[in-house]
Amino acid sequence: MKKFLFIITASFGITVAVQAQIPQSKPVIADKIVAVVGDKIILKSDIDNSIIDMQRQNIAVPENGRCMVLEQAMGIKALVLQAEKDSIPVTDEEVETDIDNRIRGFIAQFGSKDELEKVAGKTIYQLKEDFKEPIRDQKLAKAMRDKVVENVRITPKEVNEYFEKIPKDSLYLYESEVEVSQIISFPKAHRDAEEYCIEQLKDFKQQIDDGKKDFATLASIYTQDPGSKETGGMYDVNRYSKEMDPVWLGKAFTLKPGQVSNPFKTRFGYHIMQLVSRAGDDASVRHLLLIPQVTSYELKDASDKLDSVRASLMAGTMDFGTAVSKYSDDEASKFTAGQYMGRDGSTYVTIDQLDKDMVLMLKNLKVGQYSQPTEYVDERGRKGVRIVYLKTRTEPHRENMKDDYDRISQRALEEKKNEKLENWFNKKVITYHILVDDEYKSCPEMAKWIKGVSATAANK
Repeated sequence: MKKFLFIITASFGITVAVQAQIPQSKPVIADKIVAVVGDKIILKSDIDNSIIDMQRQNIAVPENGRCMVLEQAMGIKALVLQAEKDSIPVTDEEVETDIDNRIRGFIAQFGSKDELEKVAGKTIYQLKEDFKEPIRDQKLAKAMRDKVVENVRITPKEVNEYFEKIPKDSLYLYESEVEVSQIISFPKAHRDAEEYCIEQLKDFKQQIDDGKKDFATLASIYTQDPGSKETGGMYDVNRYSKEMDPVWLGKAFTLKPGQVSNPFKTRFGYHIMQLVSRAGDDASVRHLLLIPQVTSYELKDASDKLDSVRASLMAGTMDFGTAVSKYSDDEASKFTAGQYMGRDGSTYVTIDQLDKDMVLMLKNLKVGQYSQPTEYVDERGRKGVRIVYLKTRTEPHRENMKDDYDRISQRALEEKKNEKLENWFNKKVITYHILVDDEYKSCPEMAKWIKGVSATAANK
């Protein structure tokens, strides 16, 4: 179980992938239990779905893939058992939030809620019910794993020993990477621009209320929300979502079906919203966003402000983290000292992960320098001004202790955690009631679990 820290994700959306590929007219093949850990069962369909999901994500499935998936599934069940015994808390709200986030991802993938339901052969409500247990298990397993390894630490000596064991021809090759931070100012539009947006939205509402236009048509033409332009402003939301703007979310649950709101303001701009349907804490809404446009005068003021900030940074009278906290309007990086994060959460990013405007800003910067305040437009269409700080830049290279110590130490730490987790399992497995289907007993991965079967039988 050396790779167990990379716990397989609960089979969420796998059902979608499976049902998309199986015509409904085919006879249903009876499922069967392939393993039992304590009072937790693992079905053949769980293994099948995991394999299909790996294929759907273009992950190469090894010859022993089914054995590996079963081993990890049993590991998850064992962790869940222990988490329940230790009363590790996972709230219904946490589970619901995770499910909602993933449902939104699948709606984006398939294009609409209706298409997702069509492909899955189930309603959103039914899908959520199906996914509650696997998502809960996944969160419990992660919490238990974190508890087992929470005190594992690693020394520089151990990092060096780990690195020395890596064959030289197996060391990673890295592209050129940078670490960058930014201070972003989004200037407030003049009140006249805000009033213009409000009047436009009032006119749109009147057209909809009079039956002259439908909401979806207007949203697809005029909304400045790129995330919903192609779907006529449609969103499926949950009352307790942590990701949505609270003002916007609250509006969704004050409307009656078909009703269009008056214009209202959020940090993103001005909106009108229409409630399409609501079932309990879930709702489908359409919204239309207009962003008040800032003029060259507001942008000039923002640029002058950041120019003064840059002067303080260069003079050493203010550090970058303080400047971000006081002057940056970017919510995503305000609490990370302005750090630009990669897709994997790393502070090291390759050039292709940066927006094209930032690439140009970095072109003539040296490490330790601050860019001039530069105008840009973010992914939501907001105009702003930013300063970029180039913290580090690496050349393409083979992994080494000088340039890549942090990454090497993280891998070494993960390996040490894996060993701790492996030892924990070796002690725990023999205390669980375990059954393994004959089809899988020959898998090398099942050796410790079969040992657990023998120990269980001997104790009876």
